Amino acid sequence: MDHSRHIGHGYDEAQVKEGIHDNSSPSQNHHHQNHSEHDHHQHHGNFKEIFLKSLPLGIIILLLSPMMGVNLPFQFTFLYSDIVVAILATILLVYGGKPFYQGAIAEFKQKAPGMMALISLGISVSYLYSIYAVLARYATGEHIMDFFFEFASLLLIMLLGHWIEMKAVGEAGDAQKSLAELMPKDAHVVLGDDSIETRPVTELKVGDLVRVQAGENVPADGIIKRGVSRINEALLTGESKPVEKGIGDKVIGGSTNGAGILYLEVQETGDQSFLSQVQTLIAQAQNQPSRAENLAQKVAGWLFYIAIAAAIIAFGVWLYLADIQTAILFTVTTLVIACPHALGLAIPLVIARSTSLGASRGLLVKDREALELANKANVMILDKTGTLTTGEFKVLNMETRDDQHTEAEIAALMAGIEGGSSHPIAQSIIHYAEKQGIQPARFDSIDVVPGAGVEGNANGRKYELISQKAFGKDVAVDVPKGATLSILVEDGKPIGTVALGDELKETSKTLIQALKQSDIQPIMATGDNETAAQGVAEELGIEYRANQSPQDKYDLVESLKNKGQTVIMVGDGVNDAPSLAIADVGVAVGAGTQVAIDSADVILTQSDPGDIKSFIELASKTTSKMKQNLVWGAGYNFIAIPIAAGVLASIGITLAPAAGAVLMSVSTVIVAINAMALKLNN
Repeated sequence: MDHSRHIGHGYDEAQVKEGIHDNSSPSQNHHHQNHSEHDHHQHHGNFKEIFLKSLPLGIIILLLSPMMGVNLPFQFTFLYSDIVVAILATILLVYGGKPFYQGAIAEFKQKAPGMMALISLGISVSYLYSIYAVLARYATGEHIMDFFFEFASLLLIMLLGHWIEMKAVGEAGDAQKSLAELMPKDAHVVLGDDSIETRPVTELKVGDLVRVQAGENVPADGIIKRGVSRINEALLTGESKPVEKGIGDKVIGGSTNGAGILYLEVQETGDQSFLSQVQTLIAQAQNQPSRAENLAQKVAGWLFYIAIAAAIIAFGVWLYLADIQTAILFTVTTLVIACPHALGLAIPLVIARSTSLGASRGLLVKDREALELANKANVMILDKTGTLTTGEFKVLNMETRDDQHTEAEIAALMAGIEGGSSHPIAQSIIHYAEKQGIQPARFDSIDVVPGAGVEGNANGRKYELISQKAFGKDVAVDVPKGATLSILVEDGKPIGTVALGDELKETSKTLIQALKQSDIQPIMATGDNETAAQGVAEELGIEYRANQSPQDKYDLVESLKNKGQTVIMVGDGVNDAPSLAIADVGVAVGAGTQVAIDSADVILTQSDPGDIKSFIELASKTTSKMKQNLVWGAGYNFIAIPIAAGVLASIGITLAPAAGAVLMSVSTVIVAINAMALKLNN
C-alpha cells in the first residue's frame, strides 16, 4: 500500500529542508496543519534550543544596557560597552529573531498580521533605533537613549513563551504512520503447486491467494477460500466481539486472525482497501480549516494596527509641533511600548498550567485550540465499544432454572465445561467463576458442537452449554439488550442461563448527565449492530447511530459542522480516526489504537469517560483565564500606546519610557499570577 501520498501536512518542501519545525511533529495537531496563519509560530524552529542559545547573549545585553534610559543596580558599563552590545544584539537579532520574522512573513502572506508581526515590529524598531543611537553618539557626541534592553528582554520573553507553550502541548504522533503499521509488511502467497512464497504486501495483486496463520494480521482485504476462524475486527470496525468467519466471508486487511488458519483471495489492494480509504479520510480531515477564534492572535492583530496608526500619527503631529528628533523619539517610544511582553506570556502560561492540571486528571491536551473550541461545543459524538463500554465480554447475568441447583453450582458447571477453551464467551465465564471463588466442575469429556456450543459428561450426566437458537425453545429470561444468551442443559433439560455482553463503564452515565446539564447533545455512533447499539443507547437515554462505517461517522461529523454545530468526537479505534481528525475537538480513549490517539487533540490516559467531564470543565476555566490574561496583557498596551504617542501632552500628561517599562513589568507579573490561579474542582 502506498502511504506516501498522504504525508503532506501543510508544510512546503523548503520549510522541511530548512528544519524550521524541528521540535514539532508534522501531525502535531490536525487543526494547525494547513492554516498556519492561526499559529504559524508553533512550527518555526526549535524554540527551546533557540532560547537556551540566545539566553547568554541576552543576559549580557541586559547587564550592559539601561532600561529605557534608567540604570538599574545590576547594570554596568565600560568604554565601548555600547559597541559590544550592538554587536551582540545583531547576532541575537539574526539567530533569535529568525522564527518570528518567518512567522510574520507567513502572516502577511495570509493578509492577517498578528502576534508574529507585532513581535517582529517591536524587535526591529528597538534594534534599528538603538543602532542609530550608538552611531549618533560617536558621530555627534550627543547622548541618545537606546532600547537594547527592551529589544533583548522582548526577544527572550517571546522565545520563552513559545517554548513553554510547545512544551505544554507536547508532540503528537503520526496517524498515517500508525495506520500503516497495522498492516503486516509481508504476506504468505500460495502458488499453483501449493508452495508458499513470502512477498511484500505492497506487491500483492487482486486474485492472489494468501495464507494467514493464527494470530497474524490479515495482509489485505479479501474473501476466505479455505478455513474457519474468529477474526478480531474491533480496532477497525468497532465491533466488540471477535467475528466467526468461514468460506465466502469477507475479511478486512489489518484485522487480527484468531486460532484458525485461513486462505483468502485478495479482493482489494492499494487505494481501494479499507485502511487506505480510512487513511484518505484522515488526510481530507487534516485539510479542514480550524474554527478556533485564537483570541491572542486577534488581539495581537488589533495591537499591530493600533501601534502602526498611533506611530504614524505621532510622527506627523510631533514633526509639525516640534522637530524631526522629537517626532522620531515619540514614534519609536510608541512602537517599543507596544511590544507585547505580557501578551506573549499571557496564553503560554495559562496553557502550561492547564495542561499540568489536565495531566493530573488523566487528560493529555495536544492542541490548545481544542480548549477554546470545547468551550463552545454543543454536540458530542461518542463511540460505543471501548469508549462508553468496556469493549470486553463479561457475564451480565447468570441464573438457575430449577430448584435442584444453586447459582454457584451452575457457575461451576459452566466454568468446567468451558475449561481449556480460548473462545471469548468461555473465557468470560471462567473469569466470572474465578472472581466468585468457585471451583470449576470436573468433566470426564468435552466436545465442541459446531455452530452451537459445547457438550460434555460429568458425574454420569450429559451437559450442554449452547446458544438459545441451538436449544430451539424459548426460555423465559430477562436478557439485557444486545447480550448473548447461552443455556446450560442437563440431560435435555435447561438448568441455567448466562447472559454475556459488553457492559457500560462505571462513569458513562455520569458523563451523559453532565453533558446534558452543559447543553451538549450526546450522540452515540457505533459500528456495532442495531440491537447492541439500541440496548446501550436506551440505558443511557441518548440518540444513537448503529452499523456506522468510518465514512458514516466522518459524514455525520461533517454534516453537523456544516449546520454550524461545534462538534466533539470521542473514540478509540481505527474506524474513529477520520471523525476524530475532522471534528472540532477529537478526544481519544487512551486504551484504544495509536491511530486514534494520533488523530485526536485530547487523550484520556485512564480510558475513563468521566474524565471527559473534567475536560469540559478544564476547557471552560482555561478559556476564561485566557481572556482575563489577554485583558491584563493587552489592556496596558491599549492605554499606554496613545499616551506614549503624546495624545495627552497638551495637558501635561506624557508617559516617560521608564514609567512605561514599570507598567510593562507589572502587567507581566499579573498575567503570571493569574495563570497560576487556574484550578479545577475536586
